[in-house]
Amino acid sequence: MTGCFITFEGIDGSGKSTQLERCAEALTQAGYSVVVTRNPGGTELGQDIRKILLHHPGYVSPTCELMLYMADRAQHMDEVVFPALEAGRVVLCDRHFDSSMAYQGYGRDLSLEMIQELNDTATRGKLPDVTLLFDGPVEVLAARVSRRGEADRLEREALSFRQRVREGFLTLAKASPERIKVLDATNTPEALHTQVMTLLAPYLSSPPAPPNTPNLGVQQA
Repeated sequence: MTGCFITFEGIDGSGKSTQLERCAEALTQAGYSVVVTRNPGGTELGQDIRKILLHHPGYVSPTCELMLYMADRAQHMDEVVFPALEAGRVVLCDRHFDSSMAYQGYGRDLSLEMIQELNDTATRGKLPDVTLLFDGPVEVLAARVSRRGEADRLEREALSFRQRVREGFLTLAKASPERIKVLDATNTPEALHTQVMTLLAPYLSSPPAPPNTPNLGVQQA
């Protein structure tokens, strides 16, 4: 595969989605062919799974929650990520494997080994080339979420849950510093964007420009 797989991670309110959008715009302007997607919800099937995960009104068991995320990921990899990478495109994904480890592993206290095995099956062992983790105090980021309006099922979780998730993300980053790069989510959006583009530069080859082939630009998966 000749493309580049980049994931954006962090607890709710970290600004990761905003930074992903700004990154996509900058890369497209620089001549890269970019796919913007998300996990869950990056496919038609995944959109239905996302509705259940974030808006189901009743009880969802932690194991069921995990399995739904993995089902979405398997479909997402086969339908979106692998074809894009094989075409040499840059894939920017809002959440991926590390969110499963942080939320269902550290947050829900499910087996990390089980999550790893399920993820390996869903992704055929493919990890992101680089992961940007936007980190900040849970109280500060929760306040941002509260200003958005109605919260989804995960956004309504207690601060203690969010703290476990944050600590899980940081533990993962400490174990894989070559892949996971931590950024301070309390910085200004402009400063974060500059840091994002600087961190990604070593992972990106020069944008391809074959003759008589138009650049496809950003495609929302």
